[in-house]
Amino acid sequence: MDINKVLTQELDVKAWQIDAAVKLIDEGNTIPFISRYRKEVTGSLNDEVLRNLDDRLRYLRNLEDRKAQVIATIEEQGKLTQELKAQIIAAQTMVVVEDLYRPYKQKRRTRATIAKEKGLEPLADFIMEQSATQPIENVAIQYISEENGVESVEDAIAGAKDIIAETISDEPNYRIYIRELTMKEGILNSTAKDENVESVYEMYYKFSEALPKVAGHRTLAINRGESEKILTVKVEAPVEKILMYLGKKIIISNNQYTSSILTETIEDSFSRLIGPAIEREIRSGLTETAETGAIKLFGKNLEQLLLQPPIADRVVLGWDPAFRTGCKLAVVDQTGKVLDTKVIFPTQPHNKVEESKDAVKSLIKKYNVSLISVGNGTASRESEMIIVDMLKEMDENVEYVIVNEAGASVYSASKLATEEFPNFDVAQRSAVSIARRLQDPLAELVKIEPKSIGVGQYQHDMNQKKLTEALTGVVEDSVNKVGVDLNTASASLFEYISGISKVIAKNIVDYRETNGRFTNRKQLLKVAKLGPKAFEQCAGFMRIQNGNNPLDSTSVHPESYDAATKLLEILGYDINSISSGELLGLFGKVQDIKKMSEEIGVGSITLEDIAKELEKPGRDPRDEMPKPLLRKDVLDMKDLASGMVLKGTVRNVIDFGVFVDIGVHQDGLVHISQLCRGFVNHPLDIVSVGDIVEVRVMEVDAAKKRIQLSMILDEYDSKKEDAAAQANAKAKEERNNNKSNNNRNNNNNSRNYGNNSNSNKGNFENNSNNVNKENHYQNNTNKDNTKKDNTNKENTNNKNSGQLDLSKLAKFSR
Repeated sequence: MDINKVLTQELDVKAWQIDAAVKLIDEGNTIPFISRYRKEVTGSLNDEVLRNLDDRLRYLRNLEDRKAQVIATIEEQGKLTQELKAQIIAAQTMVVVEDLYRPYKQKRRTRATIAKEKGLEPLADFIMEQSATQPIENVAIQYISEENGVESVEDAIAGAKDIIAETISDEPNYRIYIRELTMKEGILNSTAKDENVESVYEMYYKFSEALPKVAGHRTLAINRGESEKILTVKVEAPVEKILMYLGKKIIISNNQYTSSILTETIEDSFSRLIGPAIEREIRSGLTETAETGAIKLFGKNLEQLLLQPPIADRVVLGWDPAFRTGCKLAVVDQTGKVLDTKVIFPTQPHNKVEESKDAVKSLIKKYNVSLISVGNGTASRESEMIIVDMLKEMDENVEYVIVNEAGASVYSASKLATEEFPNFDVAQRSAVSIARRLQDPLAELVKIEPKSIGVGQYQHDMNQKKLTEALTGVVEDSVNKVGVDLNTASASLFEYISGISKVIAKNIVDYRETNGRFTNRKQLLKVAKLGPKAFEQCAGFMRIQNGNNPLDSTSVHPESYDAATKLLEILGYDINSISSGELLGLFGKVQDIKKMSEEIGVGSITLEDIAKELEKPGRDPRDEMPKPLLRKDVLDMKDLASGMVLKGTVRNVIDFGVFVDIGVHQDGLVHISQLCRGFVNHPLDIVSVGDIVEVRVMEVDAAKKRIQLSMILDEYDSKKEDAAAQANAKAKEERNNNKSNNNRNNNNNSRNYGNNSNSNKGNFENNSNNVNKENHYQNNTNKDNTKKDNTNKENTNNKNSGQLDLSKLAKFSR
């Protein structure tokens, strides 16, 4: 296999770009370095394309290695033919290679191997020849042997059938055809082990859907329901077509003595051997595809969260809310240094509200706090109400913001947090983390294991190795996109920099503490274990403010310093102009970039990057992201009314919609059909985590803590929705009146809907009428954060005709 040619076709890029990227990867260059500083070589392939290339390159190389192993093993057995070798070499996937290898694998003892040990293989071969001129029973008599354990004619024929069944099962071409046919025409069925048990999986109690149409999140939900012993899951294959196909392939002669035996054997082979194996493979494939989609979504959400703009130059009070153990406070200055900590008890069962207010006011006045960062876990709502009341009583201009505290408990109990704050308890560290993640989200969130940051779905059900690798790549790309200050960054931040290992990251901090601040990038070469190759990979991402060389404060790589200096000289500047701010508009002064690049001796892409960086040295890409929405007041669900338009922050993006924080503690759902007019392939095409959006309130159900929102704001659509809502209400009332008689029909309708649910993604899953925020993919109830568990365990039993209940589906993220 020409791996580079395959990658060219799969990634839809030019062959020379693939060749160049593969060469750079093989030379030990990191993805961030190649993406940022080797654009000229790769034709500006971005980090996403490069990571996909790297993943596929590893897979295809592993595939080639496996092919070589299989060929060598079969050759050792003396059974390798040129035809078989050609088939193995041509295989495009591991599954096909394993299919071809199956007949030659060392097998455990099976019914067929036992039959062969009894000497029944010649009888099986005779039956397969299909040339018998007398009943097979007459031939089987000669195989009866007490010594071999064949006590009757029936035993002999049964053993021969077992051998034939396994031979059929091992035929790779049969398996390939059956797998493809089942995947194309099969149906995924799930049923309840006990229909009387209420659970979040009720929409899957009688569920059927064509395999090609099964959405990834439904696959993961069904898998979880099965693992929790709630659901029984089966793949319904097109058995009649499969048996007909096998019959045509195997029964080549209409022999009156063997045809019936072979027909029975084919049925046994499929039902006992082929069918279960193909079902496992298909479900494994569905799960792998679903996991890939969920990991990609998690990665996109994580990237947006990491790249949220920092709130700089503010003294922040971190507030970790709780009931019994009290609310933990931590004040941090503009640099993140902890100034003070305190525990107050304003919530139940203590209710020391006034005393707590006085304590917080004292901290605000003492340290000039201008911003309060409140965690969104247990007692967050109660804390928010107290904060709002307190701010109304104060003259100081103080604002607050609710932050996602997912992972704070993981960090606070970690070895890293213990080393950073040895004299603090777990709760105090958590309050510090909540404050700091507002000041600089990236610097704080890198201290937490990526999968513990609650912006994914089903992360605990996935392949953890695959998930960790993907999310680590996202963090690495984000950190390198922003860059780090060499004199202030923590070891946790350094270890995500291109070319820097955990050991080297610690060595950088140790060197800084021993020798004082870095004054130029070349000093990195004095750090233990940081050699020339690591320096090449990391130097451009390390920044030094007020150092010996102004270029060290930019993302210009040291290898391009001569080119940058020459560019400045040609345009009438020097390197001291970098920090003066007079280079704004520098790129516009380069009239002929091709001619200029030839004169300087660099590529035009590199020259453009240098010029743009010198215009705004050390620019932070996070500045282009939407700022957090700060608040001084709070709304209650009872304050919301249909038609009200509010601003909110996108907290999470999932396959069928987005969750938006509108300042009422309970996030609302904008269903995919309400993101905009027209077809939406995926919510990520419209919004990202951290976006500030305007939404219109569609419906509020305070009892179920459910808020439905729309990003379609105009009046015409509002009237249409009101009419639709009235029609739905009337239909629901009629259905309820006949519920006792129609339960079964409604279930069947729900099942029918499942078969067609992908026919119109604009109506993905159902109308947004059946959504419960608290139970959706927020994952604030992550296993790493159980002490914050705020979950509303609600079991709605909605079996509306033609609708699936998303309030059930929502809970599967746990």
